[in-house]
Amino acid sequence: MAETETPQIYLITPAAFEPDAFAPILARILDVTLVACLRLALADTDADALARAADACREIAHARDVPLVIERHAGLVERLGLDGVHLTDAARSVRATRKALGADAIIGAGCGTSRHDGMNAGEIGADYISFGPVGETGLGEAELAPRDLFAWWSEVIELPVVAEGGLDPALVESFAPVTDFFAIGPEIWRTEDPLKALLALTAPLR
Repeated sequence: MAETETPQIYLITPAAFEPDAFAPILARILDVTLVACLRLALADTDADALARAADACREIAHARDVPLVIERHAGLVERLGLDGVHLTDAARSVRATRKALGADAIIGAGCGTSRHDGMNAGEIGADYISFGPVGETGLGEAELAPRDLFAWWSEVIELPVVAEGGLDPALVESFAPVTDFFAIGPEIWRTEDPLKALLALTAPLR
């Protein structure tokens, strides 16, 4: 449970990247930092672009025993040899996705700030629930996922929970006792040295 174990890092790719340029950056991070899962989160919906990005990330991640999931595009999981999908519509497509991908696929559900959606997603087959943003991202969110939501979840629900969005070291320190994973991406990719930024952001976990 989250109360007794140090949360793990769940890395999210940039929303746009050139695979050949990103590959060595990703490899360096995975060689230095223990990452539990990698999420391919491209904004581009072009199938060829997704395939190129997935190929680059899969080779690096799987060589280091890191599972790779794709955001939203459940239909590409098997075709691209991925380990699962991160859904962004709360519980709405979890059941159908589980049926399509089978028992072994990783299925995560982003549930915003809704405890109700999280519980529903878990009941119908999600492997983990993500709540967020927990901090200000600059995107004008009307609501942040409060620490109390994670505290309740970690007390009552066994399903792993992920904290993401607008993280900083203070939030990492505050949420560490009540979450299983920190999903980190935009916080580090906007910096000149993503690995250095990741190490600084997760310093409270060490």
